Amino acid sequence: MTPSLRRKLEALAERREELERLLADPDVIGDNQRFRQLSREFSQLGPVATALADEAAAQADLETALAMRGDPELSELAEEEITAASERLRRLDIELLAHLVPRDPRDEGDLYLEVRAGTGGDEAAIFAGDLFRMYSRYAERQGWRVEVESANEGEHGGYKELIARVEGRGAYSKLKFESGTHRVQRVPETESQGRVHTSAATVAIIAVEPEGEPIEINPADLRVDTFRSSGAGGQHVNKTDSAIRITHLPSGIVVESQTERSQHANRDTAMKRLRATLAEEQANKAAAAIAEDRKLQVGSGDRSQRIRTYNYSQGRITDHRVEGLTLYDLPNVLTGDLDALVERLQQEHQADELARLTKGT
Repeated sequence: MTPSLRRKLEALAERREELERLLADPDVIGDNQRFRQLSREFSQLGPVATALADEAAAQADLETALAMRGDPELSELAEEEITAASERLRRLDIELLAHLVPRDPRDEGDLYLEVRAGTGGDEAAIFAGDLFRMYSRYAERQGWRVEVESANEGEHGGYKELIARVEGRGAYSKLKFESGTHRVQRVPETESQGRVHTSAATVAIIAVEPEGEPIEINPADLRVDTFRSSGAGGQHVNKTDSAIRITHLPSGIVVESQTERSQHANRDTAMKRLRATLAEEQANKAAAAIAEDRKLQVGSGDRSQRIRTYNYSQGRITDHRVEGLTLYDLPNVLTGDLDALVERLQQEHQADELARLTKGT
């Protein structure tokens, strides 16, 4: 590890000590919001402190073993201890470097999940429904809450478009690499001759805008239209123009909301999603400027990029962004068992960031 990276780690350890003192300050304790923010930061720095303590212990063990080397009776034991301590230090070096990877402040927050049918007609809409069900079941396993905000159903099942809000700690950190084009290869139920068709659906993961950091939107840049809701809600929604469609003219982004019973509530919901979408685009542009060659697109990313193929006949799922990331466990993945994919993508992202970090020192 280079001296500059070591200094960064020492700065994190010093910050944790500072936080410990602040959390004991009566003024901080009396400020609920600040106490909560500092407590979260203190908790996040805990693994760094633990790893540094483990490293110090391993270094002490190594020095003790090196001192034993000169004793003929203990030399064999010393060599074993040196090997073990050196290996622990190697692993801890990797772990400590990982703690230096910049944290995305959005990682712990909620997200908007957008799924749209792509090429393939009715089969694409059915596949979009399969993807939404997969993510819903994964969210259920994680203890997250999923609320559909708008849905346009396909004629033979599934969805032409569906937008949902997913709420739960760490939701964005786990699903942010799902954006892009998902391709399916299977025999559709409507296919009488048993031929395999290829269809596609696009997924966009958009972080909910963090509280206290609202993005500024000029009202003159908005076109707001009202229309009659067509979703759930009974006769009420069909009698009033309560649904809202907002177009952000500079970017061309269009958001709708029709799930609430009042026009005011639908406008508020639509504006929240518009702000989140604009913030996501800004974050993606900044990330692209920093690392044009990154393998994993975060957030809305490039929705035209084919990221994954689901092959039903072989029970295979392949992620095209990571070499060798193929699982022959498609049935379980479709029922929400995404852990293997999510963890591998997170590891690849961390490896990319570590490579950038060490390259810049």
